[in-house]
Amino acid sequence: MATLDQIFLDGIFPAQRTDDFFDALLGSAEEGAYDIRLVCRNVTSARAQLAFELRRRPGKCLVCNLTYGLPQVFQRHPVLDVAGVAREVAQRLGWPENTPWKLEPTEEISPELHAIPLVLERA
Repeated sequence: MATLDQIFLDGIFPAQRTDDFFDALLGSAEEGAYDIRLVCRNVTSARAQLAFELRRRPGKCLVCNLTYGLPQVFQRHPVLDVAGVAREVAQRLGWPENTPWKLEPTEEISPELHAIPLVLERA
């Protein structure tokens, strides 16, 4: 089975996408409170568990009321293109291109780190 190493994940969800997202959402990348990075948590033959990590930017505040509504925003936002990310992950794993995926509720890991789980389930 192919691996979802960080080099691959950074390639399909580059750091620049965070600034592009805040430019589109808030009109300025500097207004963003966090950086977004796609990471792999666990992969089995039937399930891939990844997460969009939201890391607090210096001098900004990462509060739960800011991040709890994000799964719905992430799911629909064209700059983030989560559907495209899921498709590339499925392809890398040798799974069907239309493998079902979902974003789970935001996890508050620490004051500096929140995460939005991305789960693909192979049918």
